[in-house]
Amino acid sequence: MTLVKFNEGKSKGSLVRPGFDNIFESILNDTFLSDRMVSRVPAVNIAETNGHYHIELAAPGLKKEDFKVNLDGDMLTISAEKEAEQGDRDKKYNKREYTYTSFVRSFTLPESVDEGSIEAEYTDGVLRINIAKREEARTASRQIEIK
Repeated sequence: MTLVKFNEGKSKGSLVRPGFDNIFESILNDTFLSDRMVSRVPAVNIAETNGHYHIELAAPGLKKEDFKVNLDGDMLTISAEKEAEQGDRDKKYNKREYTYTSFVRSFTLPESVDEGSIEAEYTDGVLRINIAKREEARTASRQIEIK
């Protein structure tokens, strides 16, 4: 599907050669080319509960052995590397998009993190990392009496 851009503020040069500029703009804005120029990293969700931070990274098609999760100081780094499969040599692909090569995502953790209580699990294409907070960092909730 191609989206059409509307440029209300076109320059006078575009009015002289309306078709010429549109041809090059459509080539340069083609999704095939733009997808290759943008680095592909998995999407991530970060949530917080009273006792934990939760990181969910969507990376379907990988195995848990493909991931490396490292903690260096307060920097949590998630990386994966998978080589493209060369099994179907008899097929001639017209377009091939789903080949992960590698990615790295890094997150700076707050001081309230308990470094010894980090757990990671990979199921159904989602890497889930649970990071416990220190006991003193957990907020206590209570009802405040109104006077």
